[in-house]
Amino acid sequence: MSDFKLGLVGVGKIVRDQHLPAIATIPHCQLVATADPHATFPDVPAYQDLSAMLDAHPEITAVAICTPTHLRYSQARLALLRGKHVLLEKPPGATLSEVESLISLAAEQGVSLFAAWHSRFAPGVAQAKQWLAACQVQRVEIEWKEDVRVWHPGQAWIWQPGGMGVFDPGINALSIVTSILPQAFFLRQAQLWVPTNCQTPIAAELSFTDPNGAEIEAVFDFRQTGPQTWDIHVDTDKGRLSLTLGGRRLMINDELKVDEEEREYAGLYNHFIELVASGRSDVDVAPLRQVADAFLYGHREATDAFVE
Repeated sequence: MSDFKLGLVGVGKIVRDQHLPAIATIPHCQLVATADPHATFPDVPAYQDLSAMLDAHPEITAVAICTPTHLRYSQARLALLRGKHVLLEKPPGATLSEVESLISLAAEQGVSLFAAWHSRFAPGVAQAKQWLAACQVQRVEIEWKEDVRVWHPGQAWIWQPGGMGVFDPGINALSIVTSILPQAFFLRQAQLWVPTNCQTPIAAELSFTDPNGAEIEAVFDFRQTGPQTWDIHVDTDKGRLSLTLGGRRLMINDELKVDEEEREYAGLYNHFIELVASGRSDVDVAPLRQVADAFLYGHREATDAFVE
């Protein structure tokens, strides 16, 4: 599309680290303006809120909602009602009900809605999915551990309802696994560790199974120091698949298949532009549903207070 004009809602760390560099690589995507009461970009028109941005720039084709999770529903709804296509940063909403409402509204308005599970665009994911499609999965091990101080410095909202705590990164792993495994899987047990001064978990251990009885174990932890861990290992009747470094590296039966630099957000924006051009939406709630099940079904255990 030669006239894909974009507005960004929220100018936080994820936008500066990922969205802006990706947008700069796409020739037909023009950043028109931003909406954020606290931050701006040099040489880009900035507004206090989404409504003001859309009033000033009716030419905007689409908006990317990159604000804290609890704000996304009202902002996305406003944009959809104004006839704008909408990209939702992950997770696409604080609740399944919010996302389902947005899906219906987008259809009514005739615009595209995209739940942007960026980890699905990691270099090794597509080939992993293709190989697993012909396999019988036997066991899956997921280890997703990172340092919240590095990735969410000073972001208190992540510890509040809707912020999801360790599931903010953990849902990235779930977005990959729900995409690459050939069958759906279901939560059977969950243990959540919640700091005494927080309302969302800092760590979690989850056990799932699929209809054939495959065991799927996930460990998420926000207290990692040193090297970060984003690994998925799948044992099958045809051997072992390892998707590591967040999906950048793919090994199948000890043979290196993919080892590339991260480029998730460029792929994500190209897909969004394709959706808009073809009049389609892409909103998969499976990763969010798994997190909702964990909160519903999980046993909570208090742990030491956390201070960033």
